[in-house]
Amino acid sequence: MKTGIVDVGGGLRGIYAAGVFDWCLDQKILFDLCIGVSAGSANVVSYIAGQRGRNYRFYAEYSFRKKYMGIGRFLLKRSFIDLDYVYGTLSNSDGEYPVDYQKVAESTSEMLIVATDARTGRVKYFDKGDIKQDRYDILKASSAIPFVCHPYDVEGIPYFDGALGDPVPVQKAFDCGCEKTVVILTKPERELRTSNQDEKFARRIQKKYPEAAKALRERARRYNEGVMIASEYAKKGCALIVSPDDTCGVDTLTRDKEAMDRLYKKGYQDAEKIHHFIES
Repeated sequence: MKTGIVDVGGGLRGIYAAGVFDWCLDQKILFDLCIGVSAGSANVVSYIAGQRGRNYRFYAEYSFRKKYMGIGRFLLKRSFIDLDYVYGTLSNSDGEYPVDYQKVAESTSEMLIVATDARTGRVKYFDKGDIKQDRYDILKASSAIPFVCHPYDVEGIPYFDGALGDPVPVQKAFDCGCEKTVVILTKPERELRTSNQDEKFARRIQKKYPEAAKALRERARRYNEGVMIASEYAKKGCALIVSPDDTCGVDTLTRDKEAMDRLYKKGYQDAEKIHHFIES
């Protein structure tokens, strides 16, 4: 039976998913296909590499650094989050906490990283063949929140956050042959996404990237539809949605160490339901 796991991201709320993945590593549960969107892309890579606790450190420690994110970064580089620092300076082989690339390359798990072509607004699914030692551009592309970050180039093509193209890629997992899929949401399952903030950012990128702006305006609808699809699969016993009952006050760019710790622990505890789902 082919199993899959989908991490939809959510900025710093991704620490919830970090707790889920750490539980999976503690239980030695390895999925056949791992799909990551936005911040979920980094979670997936560390999970496949078997680096327990790595994601937690990035959220709960590194994110508080001025070099990682903040208004200073925006004024200096016109990007609130310094993706080169996160997925380069810190993550490269000579960095403070390198990705164990060799384990990622040797893992039997398939990997898909979701990004959105800034020129067309169309989804792009990168795979292991698109990642190399100290070349984690696809993670930067998947995590480039419109306006908050510049689109990130991969082989000359600018990409925005994967959530514009496929915010909840549960159908993609089943299309890839998965028979059971875990879907990690970083906000309550029944909490519908609204487009208010998306509309503000869409106006900021409208002139240069009109198709990406259009996709951004559609993100809320696509997210809500994706959760609905996951729920339908869950009713059939094919999918399991793991989501927090509340976000503990953590939002996309909210840095609160105590709140983040609570959300991480909530993810670790909520992940326990995965065991029964996989074995049933």
